[in-house]
Parts: sequence; structure tokens; C-alpha cells
Amino acid sequence: MEATTEQLRTLAAVIDHGTFDRAAAALHVTSSAISQRVKALEQQTGRVLLLRTKPVRPTKSGSMVVRLARQVALLESEAMDELGLEGAGARPRIPLVINADSLATWVLPALAGVERASFEISIEDQDHSIERLREGTAMGAITSNPEPVQGCTVRPLGVMRYRAVASPSFAAQWLADGFTDAALSRAPVVVFNRKDALQDRYIEGRLKSAAQYPPRHFVPSSSDFMRAIELGLGWGMLPDLQSTALLDAGTLAVLDRSGHVDVPLYWQQWSIESATLSRIAGALQEAAAAGLR
Repeated sequence: MEATTEQLRTLAAVIDHGTFDRAAAALHVTSSAISQRVKALEQQTGRVLLLRTKPVRPTKSGSMVVRLARQVALLESEAMDELGLEGAGARPRIPLVINADSLATWVLPALAGVERASFEISIEDQDHSIERLREGTAMGAITSNPEPVQGCTVRPLGVMRYRAVASPSFAAQWLADGFTDAALSRAPVVVFNRKDALQDRYIEGRLKSAAQYPPRHFVPSSSDFMRAIELGLGWGMLPDLQSTALLDAGTLAVLDRSGHVDVPLYWQQWSIESATLSRIAGALQEAAAAGLR
């Protein structure tokens, strides 16, 4: 394949902006030029690279070429910076996938110390974040999966410990006798989104007999998730990093002193020699060592 930088940049732009027209506007060319470049790439590879949906999505083959496009763009930016050529100092765009609880607690301070990079952060549950790596649309991700995605390296970060908590008034109303089967089946629970299985795993680990799952509220924001529990909408699993201050203040109460869930976290990134990715990995590992178990 003799792909040009221009063609690769075009493919990545179509994925980033979702349509050929928006990619054309971003690159200051015509939609026809975008189509011609993508078509040329598809002819070279002998594969369909894009699904013409709304938004446009990469095929499996397209994901591989998108990854190549992002690697070339990153290394090109770093080389120009080191050589002091025109365009030096331009920050490479680094798409990352971070789970909401890590983003709300320890990740942002770590990234704030990384110079010469522009981050595009997507929030995804740690059990599902590697899909973006497989697609080639993310360069790094915090995940609970220790098995590296093809073309990636993996490093352990530590463990985020979760405990079942609720407001004292909620606990008195719904869980006065503790986590009995009857209480677990009727006490409302707060869940981040439909991919969030943490509360269900906790329930399943404590049920002594078959019971129906309780009513639930879906609150897809880490800070609002905690606020919903604090206001008594339901009980939920919060990481120690997020709940300690409210527990100390008596605003929240731990529902099960003997129980907790430990979620191991790993950093996966593309396996390329990149100074930018190395700085990000180092900053995250340092912050994780200070904040995680």
C-alpha cells in the first residue's frame, strides 16, 4: 500500500467528523476531493474502509488504516517539533478513553502535567473501553482488561475499591435490617448507564436465594451519580477516592462494612515509539501509584 499522508489524514478526518462534507470543511477541500482520496485508499488496499452510515464508521480493515493514519500524524508532529520545522510546537491530538470514576478523581490532575498534547477524552466503562482501541479511534485507554489489544502494550495501574453506600435516611428506610434478599430486591439502586454492571455484580454476590432485581435510576455522570445517592434516590457503589469526604461528614453511610469490590485498572496504548504517549503513560502511572491501591 502506497498511501500518502494526505490520504491518511483524510480518512481520519472523515471518522473524526462523521461525514464527508464535514471532513471537507475541516480540511478546506471539496467533498469530491475527500471521496477521491478515500476511494484511492480503498483501491490500494482492495478493501472497503468506511461504512457510509451516519456517522461514518470504519470497517474492520478501515480501523487498521485509521490507526495507521493516527500513528503517522502523531509521529509527524513529534518529528517536526524535534527538528524545529514549520508547524513545530503544534500539539498532537491524542484521543483517550477513560472511565468516568477515574476521570472524576485522579486522571485529570495527571493529564494536566503533560505538556505539548491536546486531549480528546471519551468516557466509557472500564469493561468496554478497549473497543475504541480495536477500532483505531483511540490511542490509549484505561481498562479492566489485562490482555493487550493487538498492536497495544498494557501496564497495571492499581485497584479502585468500591463500597456500597447510601444516605443515612435511605438506609434507615430501605435497609434497616441490612442487605437481606428482600431488601436487595426492593431497595432502589443508582446505576451509571446500561453498561454498568457493578451494582448487579454486588447484588448477585450477596443474594442467598433467587430474588428480582430492584428498581433503578440511570445517572450517566460521575458527580451526579454520587449526588443522586447523597440525595437518597437509591444506593450505589462508589470508589473510596470519591466517597471518603462524604462518609467522614456523615452525608453517606457504608452499607456493608465487610464487603467491597476491587476493580483492577490497566493502561493500554498503541505500541509505537512516541514521546507523547510515553509522557502520558508516565503521568498516569505516577498518579495511580499515589491514589489507587
